[in-house]
Amino acid sequence: MKIGLTYTGSEPKHINYVNWLKGADTIEVITLSAALDNLDAVTGCDGIVLSGGVDIAPEYYSGKAGYANAPDHFQEERDAFETAVFRKAQNEQIPVLGICRGMQLINCIYGGTLVQDLEVKNEVHKVADNLDKVHGIRVKSGSILHEAIGSEQCAVNSAHHQAIGNLGRGLQITATAPDGVAEAMERTQTAGHPFLLCVQWHPERMYQFGLAQTASSNGIREKFLAAIQSK
Repeated sequence: MKIGLTYTGSEPKHINYVNWLKGADTIEVITLSAALDNLDAVTGCDGIVLSGGVDIAPEYYSGKAGYANAPDHFQEERDAFETAVFRKAQNEQIPVLGICRGMQLINCIYGGTLVQDLEVKNEVHKVADNLDKVHGIRVKSGSILHEAIGSEQCAVNSAHHQAIGNLGRGLQITATAPDGVAEAMERTQTAGHPFLLCVQWHPERMYQFGLAQTASSNGIREKFLAAIQSK
């Protein structure tokens, strides 16, 4: 099995994704990035993961510049490359898992918008002192995420200051935090479309909290791998 993983911008963070995806299985992980200019590698992949990282440039969702907690620099080349990766994966019916920034980018690709800064809700969601926050979520019954987790409630980690605003075409929110922030996203209709699951948290580094074997980490991985194997 070969999985394409977009480069998150940090080698230690990238390795977290690689280790999580590989687990104890024989899985080859291919790094995809604008720097490598290897869009053609998508064709040889059985699944694609859009990783977390820096905020998406505001022009991708008609946002405004100069918002609170904005990065010093955006990576428009990454936005464009990963948009092309996603579209190529859709055209070739390749399962996709979007994590944090990946979830937000997919929403933007389908015409959705982002909440540019969560303001007071950052106390619950934004990383602090290089540590993720932890909070509960409520999962929509009957969703792909519900199948993966096996429960309507669970705990997840959190390290973001932006969130889904208006939903993109054909998408639905399938999990929320207690304050209403979107925590997962899927298609409204799955027939005729490749597997798509997006989560706002970071299942690849939940091992840091001793939660590597929980459904909100390992269950997401297993659901994604099952979708690849069944396509």
